[in-house]
Amino acid sequence: MTSAEADAILNAVLDSGINYIDTSIDYGLSEGFIGQFISNRRDEFILASKCGCLVNGPTVPSGPQPHIYTRENIISGIEESLRRMKTEYLDVVQFHGSPSHETLEEDGAIDTLLELKDQGKIRHVGISGTLPNLPGQIDMGVFEVLQIPYSALERRHEDIIANAANAGIGNVIRGGVAKGEPSQSGVPQPDPWETFEKAGLNDLIDEGETPTDFLLRFTLSHPGMHTTIVGTLNHDHLARNVATASKGSLAHDVYEEAKKRLDAIGETSART
Repeated sequence: MTSAEADAILNAVLDSGINYIDTSIDYGLSEGFIGQFISNRRDEFILASKCGCLVNGPTVPSGPQPHIYTRENIISGIEESLRRMKTEYLDVVQFHGSPSHETLEEDGAIDTLLELKDQGKIRHVGISGTLPNLPGQIDMGVFEVLQIPYSALERRHEDIIANAANAGIGNVIRGGVAKGEPSQSGVPQPDPWETFEKAGLNDLIDEGETPTDFLLRFTLSHPGMHTTIVGTLNHDHLARNVATASKGSLAHDVYEEAKKRLDAIGETSART
C-alpha cells in the first residue's frame, strides 16, 4: 500500500462513521500511516494496538510473528506505538499471540500493562486470544477487552464469545468475513468458502447481497458481539461493508437456520 492509498482509505474510514481502528507493530507500516494521516482526527476514533510484538527485532516473511512478553519489550513496544501514531495514549492495548495465563504471570506482563494504565498511557487492557488459552484468560479477571476470531465459516469460538460477554468483557471479532469473496480468497489451504457452499447458505442470502454481506451480518447477529474489525484496501469494499453493517443482524429465523445448517456439516462451536 502506498502512502497516498493509506491516506485516502484511513480518512474514508473515519468519514464513513467507523470509529474503531485496530493495529499492531506486527502490521508493517500501519502504525506509521495512522500517525501520519489521521492523528489530527484522534478524537474521532478508538485506537487499539498490541503488545508483546518484537521491537526492532527480526520478523518472519509470512505467518505468525514471534512475541516476547517481558516488561522491557512491552514498555518499548508501547512507547514506539505512541510515537509512531503521534498520540499520548492508546485506548486499548492487547497482548498479541494469545499467551497463556502462565506465560503472562511468569513474565510479569499483566503488572506492566496495569502500571502503564495507571500512568495514563493506555486506557483498557486486552488480549487477542484463541482456544485453548481463552478460558484461562477470561478467568484471570483482568482483561477488559478480548479480540476473538469468529465467522460463520469458523465457529470454533462461538460459545467463548458468549462466555466473555457474560463475564462483562468487551469483545472485538476479527475474521468475521473470512477471506473476502470466494474468487478472492487466494489462500494455499482448503478454501473456507467450501463450507459456505456445503451448508447451502446461498439459499439464505437476501436478493442483491453477496456471500460476504451474509457473513458480515451473521457475525453481527451473535448476541455477545460488541464490535468487529474488517480489513480493506478497497474503497468499494469499504462502502459495501458499511452499507451491509447498517442493515444490522440477520433476521432471527435466518440466523438460527444458518447455524442449524452449519451444525449439520460439522461447523460448530468448540466445547470448552
